[in-house]
Amino acid sequence: MDIPPVHLPTLLRHPDDLFDKLSALKTEFARKKSLIDSQLRAGLRDQLETTQSGMTHLSDSQKTLQSIKEEMIKIDKIASESQNQITGTDFATINLVSQAHRNFNAVETMRRNLEGFAERVAEVEEMLREDEADYEAMPNLLRVHYELTRLRNIRDDAMEQISRGDDPGLRVTLEDYFERLDGVVRVFDERIELIAMSLITLVQAENESLVVRFALIVEAEEKSDQRVMALQEALKDHREIATRFQSITDGAKTVRGYKERFLECIKDAAAPQFEKSRQEFMGDPGGLEKSLRWYFNDLNTVRLGMEQKQLMPRKWKIFKTWAVIFHQMMHDFLIGIVEDPETSSSHTLEIVGWPEKYYRKMLKLGFKQEELGVQVIDNRETELVRDFRQLIIKFLDEWIDRIWAAERKDFAERGVDGGNLETDEYGYFRNKNLIDLWRMLREQLEAAANSKRADVVEGVVDAMFQRLRQRQQAWQKMLDDESARYENSTTGDLEGFQPLQDWLVATANDQIACIDDNEEEGRLAYLSDFRKKFSPLVTPQYMDRAEAEVTTLRDGYVDLSTWCMAKFASLVFSVDFRTVMPDFFTPKWYTTTHMARMIATFEEYVSDYRMVLHHSLVDIFIEIFADELLVRYLGSVRNKGAKFRRVDNFQDKIFDDLSTAFEFFNSLPNPEVGNAIKETWRVTEAFLGLLTAEKEQIPDTFAGFKTSYWDLQISWVEAVLRSRDDFERSMLNAVKARAAQMDVVRGPETIMSKVK
Repeated sequence: MDIPPVHLPTLLRHPDDLFDKLSALKTEFARKKSLIDSQLRAGLRDQLETTQSGMTHLSDSQKTLQSIKEEMIKIDKIASESQNQITGTDFATINLVSQAHRNFNAVETMRRNLEGFAERVAEVEEMLREDEADYEAMPNLLRVHYELTRLRNIRDDAMEQISRGDDPGLRVTLEDYFERLDGVVRVFDERIELIAMSLITLVQAENESLVVRFALIVEAEEKSDQRVMALQEALKDHREIATRFQSITDGAKTVRGYKERFLECIKDAAAPQFEKSRQEFMGDPGGLEKSLRWYFNDLNTVRLGMEQKQLMPRKWKIFKTWAVIFHQMMHDFLIGIVEDPETSSSHTLEIVGWPEKYYRKMLKLGFKQEELGVQVIDNRETELVRDFRQLIIKFLDEWIDRIWAAERKDFAERGVDGGNLETDEYGYFRNKNLIDLWRMLREQLEAAANSKRADVVEGVVDAMFQRLRQRQQAWQKMLDDESARYENSTTGDLEGFQPLQDWLVATANDQIACIDDNEEEGRLAYLSDFRKKFSPLVTPQYMDRAEAEVTTLRDGYVDLSTWCMAKFASLVFSVDFRTVMPDFFTPKWYTTTHMARMIATFEEYVSDYRMVLHHSLVDIFIEIFADELLVRYLGSVRNKGAKFRRVDNFQDKIFDDLSTAFEFFNSLPNPEVGNAIKETWRVTEAFLGLLTAEKEQIPDTFAGFKTSYWDLQISWVEAVLRSRDDFERSMLNAVKARAAQMDVVRGPETIMSKVK
């Protein structure tokens, strides 16, 4: 009936289509109409048959109801006629005689039962002894149960009747008389429990006869218990009627609970198996599936040997019953291990991965997850994975804290011989704890990898990224705080200063060691090796984000190493050149050779640290120092007493300073570095131009300066102009007016951004 709608415009697009396609369309529509008609007829026929069947059932029901009604009328008529035939006095007499007759028969029966009771118990004992000699077959099992049931019913009837009397001595006498039966019942119950505990073994041994006889006994007891419970329930609601009914009813008077004990035996039989599995699993965390192989074998035995061969009553649904009991035990088994404080993380992770395998195996046996009841580990996979991940991160933090404590202790005690540093195979200063840090990271990564879960590894790697960034920040803060002691010192106390410089060099070297891949030797740096190890363990989606994290870390290592070199240079100026820098551009400057002394001092530093500083940082160190020297030199126009007098020939003195510096730059081993530094120092030409330009030309000189160095700061220009001996306010106003007119194109940062 799913026929798509027909759109004529799509079928008849041209006038000629009306003649060419008309006959074909008629045929097609006729075919579709015939198809629809046949479907409608078939549907109508099915509907008529269903309706007719329903009407037939209704008619049969009406006939049945009418028949019942007629029978009820007959019964009522007979009852009325009987009451009319017997007078009230006669009926009471007949009832009394009938009751007396029943009581007489009951007493007579009880007498015979009691007289032969001991002999019958002896017969049962003999049958039990015979079965004891043949445990595998127990040929008398059903006869024993039949006789014991009759004997127990006799005892129950006797004890019930004696309980209505007022003589407790008779009750004690009867209890002593039936004591022998109690012993026989205990032996029989032990046999039943033994069979119940051994059902799997019996089915595997194809001892089906014993299994069937066991099932018949339990089923009979189940029916007896249901009848007893029905009587007890009726006694609660209709005490008088139920009492009368009970007095004329034979059979058991108490619930014996064989069916419940049978179900308990299923648990008791499996309990040692679970305990054995637990011991095997605790000894081998990877062997959970192997240790539980019996579990699925037993269930399969129940399915094939009991369910399909119908060795048990169908109404029991024995396979599902057995599976639900086993499932609950599996749940308790796993949760018990998870909540055990002695359970290791490897055991927990194995359990986390178990539910998927478990439910896949149960599905093969025919059970869906929702049919088994509670989730086998209470849906705690996410919680357990998170706990395991947090456990690794906890160990990670503990390790990092210990390493950081050791590093801070070494740094605080850096004044000892050797400065608490070591040298690597290239002779570079290094921190003693860096190798331990990366080895610890690898170990924790391996621990996460053992989980065989990408989400665990990804969470741990994220934590490692965060801790590594925090270490970069912590190192910079520790070194900066310590450096501030010397930069801001007013006492001149330099204890620990030279070891601080060593530590700055060692820290810079450490950062380069983290990222410097040695391609010639085929050796990866720490960060690259770390990336190589976690890459196969995470998802492609996470790897995209991890690449950005690695790049951020790599940039952070570069920045920290550069910062160490910059802080080293800053300390040189703050400590070594503290008394020198205030003299520049003052009258005292003309008679000193401060620039030459500073260059010589720096040459000594380069010479002393060249062999212990990573080769890639030597040129960077020189460039940083040259930039710092240039910035400090240009910033000296703010020195107290700084004044450029034309009569003092300051141009020659500036040229002498620059010549000294350029001579050092020309002597550098790497000409490219020297040329780059000299190019940066070309800014001194514009500086000199501001000092020497005529007043009228100053705005143009400033404009040229600003065009070349877009980040030139007007406050520094003002300081330069004020240091001229011919400074006038109009000069500064003209510069500011020209600055307001300029449309400067911003570009990369220049050296003038650092000159305040």
